[in-house]
Amino acid sequence: MRALIARDGQLDIIETPTPEAGPGQVRIKVEAAAVNPIDVVTAAGVLPDYGLAPKRDTWALGWDVAGVVDQVGAGVRLGVGDRVIGLSDRLAVPLKTQADYVVLDSTAVAPAPDGIGAAEASTLPLNALTALQALDLARLEAGQTVLVTGAAGGLGGYAVELAALRGLRVIAVAAEQDEQAVRGFGAEWFLPRGDDLSSGVRALVPGGADGVVDAAAVGLDAQDSVRNGGVFVAVQAGAAPLPLRGHRVETVFVTADATQLTAVSRLAQAGRLSVRVAGTYPLERAAEAHTRLGRGGLRGRLVLIP
Repeated sequence: MRALIARDGQLDIIETPTPEAGPGQVRIKVEAAAVNPIDVVTAAGVLPDYGLAPKRDTWALGWDVAGVVDQVGAGVRLGVGDRVIGLSDRLAVPLKTQADYVVLDSTAVAPAPDGIGAAEASTLPLNALTALQALDLARLEAGQTVLVTGAAGGLGGYAVELAALRGLRVIAVAAEQDEQAVRGFGAEWFLPRGDDLSSGVRALVPGGADGVVDAAAVGLDAQDSVRNGGVFVAVQAGAAPLPLRGHRVETVFVTADATQLTAVSRLAQAGRLSVRVAGTYPLERAAEAHTRLGRGGLRGRLVLIP
């Protein structure tokens, strides 16, 4: 089979034996695999610099997958032919989802949402689970306020939608042209990116927001928007500020979880989570997709189709 790897900062498609599903695992015939910023970072070979993985000569790429189960190991309830989505959350493995086939633990796989294409479904796992787990870390209650930076992005958009579904009052930060979109996600308030964030938030919510999910890695300006004793949730390693003014500071490190993945799949199926595809590329044009993602400005994910 074909698989995408990075070697010395360059992308390459290799031919490699098709992996076999072991006990508790499923093999998925990949129909779509979203491209995320972590893939670009991985391809650059800098993960060891952040203490996230040991040094390697080559890196496999791809976190998200949508496809069809074509082999199951012992002890797995899923069956051959089931349409699924999954998350490959381990970094230092030889094969990941940007390939013809991928083997995942069944605990990282859930039924795909009915009525949604594979490309769209593949945008769910990494971003929706990260947003859900960030909100879990925040531990905010219905009626409290949460600031979401990068609210028009793949991760930030899901954070707005999931926060609104929990009854949180959302202050969304994004580019001016994205106001209508993020309000559609459920944001009660909107602030244009680049304005005086803290002053803007405090004009809306005296004293500051109860918490922030900092999807855009704004950092200290976002923290200054949070009330004393509030919570700051970073979504990037090394982006968490010091716990000033009694803040509880957390960093979310996404974990594959079949139960949570099933929940977000059902929300997408019900039309309560948006699935946004900015474009598709065949696997052999993966380098173009990575380059386009690196230029920024996308609304939705690019997706590779083997």
